[in-house]
Amino acid sequence: MNLEKAVELQRDALIKSTQEILAIRSVENNAVNGSPFGEDVGLALDRALQIANRLGFRTVNLNGYVGYAEYGSGEDYVAVLGHLDVVPEGSGWTYLPYGGEIHDGKLYGRGSTDDKGPTMAALFGLAAIKDLNLPLSKRVRIIFGTNEETGSKDLQYYAAREKPPVAGFTPDASFPVIYAEKGGCKFRLSKNLSAGISAVRLLALNAGERVNIVPNRAEAVLVADEPQKLFKACAAFAARHNAKIDASLAADGNVCLVSHGKAAHASLPHQGVNAAMQLLAFLAECELPTDLLSYCQAVTTAIGKETDGSSLGIAYRDDESGSLTLNAGLLRFIDNQIALTCDVRFPVTWSGEQVVERVRIAADRLGIDVESASFGKPLFFAKDHPLVATLQRVFREATGSDVEPIAIGGGTYAKHLANTVAFGPQFPDQPDLCHQADEYIALDDLVLCAKIYAYAIYELAK
Repeated sequence: MNLEKAVELQRDALIKSTQEILAIRSVENNAVNGSPFGEDVGLALDRALQIANRLGFRTVNLNGYVGYAEYGSGEDYVAVLGHLDVVPEGSGWTYLPYGGEIHDGKLYGRGSTDDKGPTMAALFGLAAIKDLNLPLSKRVRIIFGTNEETGSKDLQYYAAREKPPVAGFTPDASFPVIYAEKGGCKFRLSKNLSAGISAVRLLALNAGERVNIVPNRAEAVLVADEPQKLFKACAAFAARHNAKIDASLAADGNVCLVSHGKAAHASLPHQGVNAAMQLLAFLAECELPTDLLSYCQAVTTAIGKETDGSSLGIAYRDDESGSLTLNAGLLRFIDNQIALTCDVRFPVTWSGEQVVERVRIAADRLGIDVESASFGKPLFFAKDHPLVATLQRVFREATGSDVEPIAIGGGTYAKHLANTVAFGPQFPDQPDLCHQADEYIALDDLVLCAKIYAYAIYELAK
């Protein structure tokens, strides 16, 4: 058995197939016939199934929600669960976000790491097993999800129609194996605003595209009695706080503010710079109407630059999964209501109800409302669980690394499919490029992932 050699023989085909799928801007959009998450997401699913067909696999499309490539026979099956949808590309790219360009041995594109590249690596890992005709006791499915980034409604559809795997992994996080994933909690901090007379008045306010991304840009449009005074205040604030906020005068006489930050995944908000909170902190110092001013001051007090929820009273950690994280991901001003949507990742020994209870206490004290609270349960497997132990052994033998299994804050597909954990593709000590500009996967890492996944699939299904 030489799975590594079999994968190497498919190296060029793996890279080309990954470029094919990267070329599709599979961001969720309005449903169309046969594509519940938008035409482009449907195109990505069709392309993945075409690639699987080329490799000789049986394929199934479950009405545009989920597709899968299947190999082998038997009552039970092992699953590899990837997703083809991506977050919006945002700004700041050096290379075309959907160009699939290769530079210095790196394949660039939105989804190269999260999660199109790793999904293709798993598919080609299974192809290596097929090419070698290795004996398996279980079927293997490479599942192509289409809605991981915006709700995982695809897997709700799948779980209602298909039995779960007996074992599986999702290549949607980090190596080595992920044994614990924090729970998730989302809520909005809002306030209904009454009209007021002031020197500065808000016309528009917007930040963020997805709640699970630290917003790298926030914009406000204001009417100011003295625009130059506002410009000076903005410059002074930026200098004092080492912030980047641009202020300009539009042709209609309105003042436009643009706050610049740095994007990061909501599970690692400390790695980003939150443009929304930066802008709110400045607005909290402006001569705004009373209701709006009190809101800006309240959320700046409650969150500000914090990413651990300390001032909201929700800072918490456990030994199993680490510390709670908080990301203020979306900021909107619509119909005289201002709202900040937050994404909290809480430790596995806590609950979403506990988080929201404490947030409500803090919000009541600050005079703002808490709306639309929702929870996602944590995931936890013991480190000696057979699934964890098998994948950990595969990684150790493939890389020579003795890195221990890890806990993460990012919610992966593993939470939505029984008997499943996250496994790769980010190697230890590599930068986290998910959801960021210039996302890439090194070609050697893409191929190494395919080799690791080939061995993992074989060990689980043999």
